Amino acid sequence: MKLRVSCNLCFQIDDVAALIFMLRPFRGVRQWIMRETYTIKPAIAVTESTDSYGNSCQRLVAHPGVLLIYTSAEVIVGGHQDTLPGAHFIEIQNLPNDVLPFLLPSRYCESDRFGELARTIASDAIPGYDQVYKIVEWIKLTIQYIPGSSDFPLSALEIHQRGYGVCRDLAHLGIALCRSISIPARVVVGYLHNLQPMDLHAWFEAYVGGRWYTFDPTQSSLSGARVIVAFGRDAADVSVFHQFGSGALLTDMQANVEILHNTGN
Repeated sequence: MKLRVSCNLCFQIDDVAALIFMLRPFRGVRQWIMRETYTIKPAIAVTESTDSYGNSCQRLVAHPGVLLIYTSAEVIVGGHQDTLPGAHFIEIQNLPNDVLPFLLPSRYCESDRFGELARTIASDAIPGYDQVYKIVEWIKLTIQYIPGSSDFPLSALEIHQRGYGVCRDLAHLGIALCRSISIPARVVVGYLHNLQPMDLHAWFEAYVGGRWYTFDPTQSSLSGARVIVAFGRDAADVSVFHQFGSGALLTDMQANVEILHNTGN
């Protein structure tokens, strides 16, 4: 399936501000980027880098005025997500080194606080994929998904207590519950075709059966093509922009996904 994804941002810059963006689709994981555009108005020098998770980052210094960012990419992806009920739990000593960081508590995923709850939720599931599935179904029944209900990231503990949140909040809770029973889990930010309301989206992946599998506690199924922008431990690692200081105000953000060609795969 060939998709065109885009994200346009508008900032009011009141003082000189350093910004780091994470807007380019991830390379090398189940998707092929055919074409990209990345326009900044006014034109500003940009430094490109790659973080420790392989995400593409763009760093710039903006001056007072209006700053516009236009991004677009044509990407070939699969039209569905792989599932494998029964995929086995991987013992810690057998995990790849690059997976180990996704076992640990992080800023928004306090996995050391959820062990008893996770064991209760997944008590009758086969260790591995089936435990994660049970956790996701529990979140769907217990935590209300309300787009626009959080203006800033909340932790898994806060969302569990509050009972509702946006996509990244429910992903944080799923990640914390998985890690608490020694299943590596990571947050993903990107695009989902037919997401309602349309916006950038967040879900999570769990490492079972020797690979990463997609899970999304905000959607009734895993249907719909996804384009990955970034991976990380939690939202602190995958924000589409970081600003340093108070000189930049985001005044508008628009994301869009359209199908250019559907191969049926």
